[in-house]
Amino acid sequence: MENDVHFRSEGQGKPLLLVHGIGSSSRVWLPFLPPLASDRTIIAVDLPGHGQSPARQEDATFSGLVTSLEAFLEAQGLNGVDMVGFSLGGRLVLELARRGRAGSVVALSPGGFWAGWERTYLKWTLLSSVSALRLLRGFVPRLALNAVTRSAVLAQLSARPWTLNGDEVEAELLSFASPSHVPALVRDLAAAPMQEGPAAPATPKVTIAWGRHDRLCFPVQAQRAKAAFPGATFHWFDDSGHYLIWDEPEHALNVIRQGIKAVGIR
Repeated sequence: MENDVHFRSEGQGKPLLLVHGIGSSSRVWLPFLPPLASDRTIIAVDLPGHGQSPARQEDATFSGLVTSLEAFLEAQGLNGVDMVGFSLGGRLVLELARRGRAGSVVALSPGGFWAGWERTYLKWTLLSSVSALRLLRGFVPRLALNAVTRSAVLAQLSARPWTLNGDEVEAELLSFASPSHVPALVRDLAAAPMQEGPAAPATPKVTIAWGRHDRLCFPVQAQRAKAAFPGATFHWFDDSGHYLIWDEPEHALNVIRQGIKAVGIR
């Protein structure tokens, strides 16, 4: 099972695990690899059923993905590794921290803190997006490369979609439309209990970041994340939507670097 998890590896030094969001792949981290790999060994995974990692039925649930990641960490000798996760990946690294399987963790726009009508909204909006992208798959390059249509497609995910790199957007949209078990995973995420905390006592540091213009995981959910992980360092991204790694990449890089810096080092 664990040997089926594909990953990109780059750099030398203390390992750092990067975990992408739902429907995405390790490719979303490509702009971050050169600066982070200057002094760390970067391991960017494709979650099961995403990118080049094959899908298993149990990985259509959040608990199944956690189990698969734990098996991967065990097989690769990465228990206690520092981790960075985005969106679904942010929730996954927070859960691994709660279980005592992580070093320092940085959770960017983490999912898992939906309540009430937000769950229905999450399910409806993501399932609608998957269906639309699959229907319009042949038109995705044209939609992504034009600033006007890119802005319309990504209005929910980015605060400034017209400024984004069209090639990166195209790759992400095509990736989101591809995994077969994304609809089942979306339904599970919308119905599953809220993410629990706090991090295990041995976790060196927890950092959580949120975009003030997040229209997928609304900013009100940040307060629930703070309550679940009261010891976390919190960062707001004033000019970002859900994809803060696109909207404010330099800010995101700085937050990551500070979040994984050894405790006690200034």
